[in-house]
This record gives sequence, structure tokens and C-alpha cells, in this order.
Amino acid sequence: MRRFFSFCILIFFATAIWARDYSQKIYIWRGIDGMETQLRDSILYVCEGENAKNRPAVIICPGGSYHHLGMAHEGFATARWFVSHGFVAFVLRYRVAYNEHHFPDQLEDFQRAIQIVRENADDFGIDKQKVGAIGFSAGGHLVTMAGEFSHTDELKKLGINTAESLRPDFVMPIYPVVSMQDDIAHKWSRTSLLGHKFSAPDAEKGWSIFNLRGFKYSQSLKNRFSMENPENIPDDMPPVFLLACEDDDVVMFENSVRLDKSLNERGISHVFISYKTGGHGFGMKKSSKIMKNTHWNDEKLLPWLKEIGVLDFENNYKEEK
Repeated sequence: MRRFFSFCILIFFATAIWARDYSQKIYIWRGIDGMETQLRDSILYVCEGENAKNRPAVIICPGGSYHHLGMAHEGFATARWFVSHGFVAFVLRYRVAYNEHHFPDQLEDFQRAIQIVRENADDFGIDKQKVGAIGFSAGGHLVTMAGEFSHTDELKKLGINTAESLRPDFVMPIYPVVSMQDDIAHKWSRTSLLGHKFSAPDAEKGWSIFNLRGFKYSQSLKNRFSMENPENIPDDMPPVFLLACEDDDVVMFENSVRLDKSLNERGISHVFISYKTGGHGFGMKKSSKIMKNTHWNDEKLLPWLKEIGVLDFENNYKEEK
């Protein structure tokens, strides 16, 4: 009973902290036939600073192995930084395997979010042609997939039609899950995304003494969801800001190396920022060691956002004054 009481207090304070970060929350499937049961699992939190027009926007996808979500350090901490630089930030609570969700649920959530953002651009005070996405770990896979699969309209399959583009204007995968290939895949993320034979049409039950989880995926399925696969990268792939650390002990650094190589081969505008040390999961949490040592968001990400024209070099925001 005492543990339950302590847990409730923790949830209360966490909710109170988040409430200071967002001005409203949008249940993205409300009013959509057949999707009402998804309301609590798919929420878009709106974080905005001073009222203005034609601001850039960013959709933030926390990580968590496609199983759970790191909403605090990868979600709302990130939102605070973007808001301080003139963005309207949207933290996306997308569906994950913890609640029995697998592909295409995550991409449906992202595409629904970007539809809502663009269709309500005037109300939010944003420039609908400057809507990007940042994702961490598995969230990095999601935003990369959103860029690569932007012409695969998952919303239409749900009976939703929109005139707005589902393509993010720029994507920022940070220490991302990239590959589904056996040699470098983050297998928990892969299983969470692709599910089992009942949810992934190309998955096979393959239990053996060497495969205790019992999941076996065809090569075609692994290729389809490997974001480093050059065949997945379209000619209109958005500009990419890719960042990872060589000592990442959760998602192999080689994931980012292969994505960088494929983006180079396809001639996609991008930068690849790597650090010798820093590990995984630091998000934009100010107390993390790598943030203190590198200030990667201020020193690397901010100049890139200016370079690609999302932020104006002449515009001075709060932290720059």
C-alpha cells in the first residue's frame, strides 16, 4: 500500500511538472471512426512561448525502444529548448508496444500529428512550410521513417483525407535506431515495432533454443524497415541532422554510420555529428554529462537550423540576447 501511495505521488508531481511545459493537449484520434479507443495512447502536447506569427514548428518523438516513452528528458526538456528559440514545439505521445501497438500505429500517429499541425497553422502561429521533427533512439527511427515514407499515406487507409503534406520539412534523428538487420539491429526496438506473426504480416514464429523470444523476420521485412536501405530513401528526403556517440552501449554507433553513408550515396542534404563519448539516452537534459561538455544543441543543432533556413540568422531569441 505504501509503495502504491508513493507511486501515485510520483505520477502527480510528474504530471504537475509537465503541465508547466504545455499549453494544451490534443487527443489526435478524437472524432475519428474506429480510433476512439486510441485516445489515451496518442496525445499531442502543445508547447509554445510568446505569441507570434510564422514561427517554425517541431514535432518531438521521445525514445523508448518502441516499447515505452522517455517523455521528460527527451520530450519536454527538448520542447523547452526549441520554444526558447522561437519554435512552437509539439511533444508526441505515440502508440508503443507496452500497450500492444506495433507498425503502422506509430507512423499513423506521426502523420496524424503533422496533419493537425499544418491544418491549424494559423491558430498555432506557425509557418506550415517549416515543420520539422526530432526523435531520440527509437523516436529517431520514427522521424527518419516519417521522412522516407512520407508518400505512404497511412491516414488514407483510415478514411482520412488531407490536402496537407505529410512530409516533415527537416528531420533530426538523435542516437537513432536505424537498422533492422541482424548484425546491428536494436532487437528490442525491432520486436516492438514489427511485433509477431499476428501483427506483422511477414513475420514468422521461429522459436528455437537459440531464439527464445520466438521472433523471426523475413529479409524483405527487415529491408523495408531499415532506414539505411538506399531503396527507402526518396529523392525528396528532407534535410537530416544526425547525431550519435561512438561509445553508445544501447544502439550500436554503426546504425548512424550506415545511415550517413546511404544519405551520402543518395545525395541527401545532411550533417553527421559524432562524439567519442556521450553514450545514449541523454536527450536535452541539462544535467547530462555530454550536454555539459558539448552543448550539442546550441553548438551544432542551432547553427544547422539557421543554415537550412528554418531560423533567420538575423533573429535573436531569448537565449541569444
